[in-house]
Amino acid sequence: MEEFVLIMRHQDGSKIASPEQMQIWMKQTMDWIGGIAAQNKFVAGTGLLFDDAKVVRHNGVVTNGPFGEIKETIGGYIIVKAESIDEAVEFAKGAPVLQGEGNTIEVRKIAKGDGAH
Repeated sequence: MEEFVLIMRHQDGSKIASPEQMQIWMKQTMDWIGGIAAQNKFVAGTGLLFDDAKVVRHNGVVTNGPFGEIKETIGGYIIVKAESIDEAVEFAKGAPVLQGEGNTIEVRKIAKGDGAH
């Protein structure tokens, strides 16, 4: 069994949802993760805050971010165990974040510690 990261990307991260909508999304997300955990395939995960972020560039310049020049932001991730990338994609298809128009989930296999890809 391999591990995959499901990276949740939000279109236009500057839009702020109401507290009620956030509560609904959080419950849906916890239910989704709970379904994966019930199969013993949830490894870890967390949401990422937008209000305390910095971007460090190759020349050492640090800016507040990741806002301004990008249209989407990473809102969080989970790590799952799956037999294949196709199984990990099936988990991703159930993510509540996909209810938002333009939102996506990137599914990536995690490299093993021995350097294998």
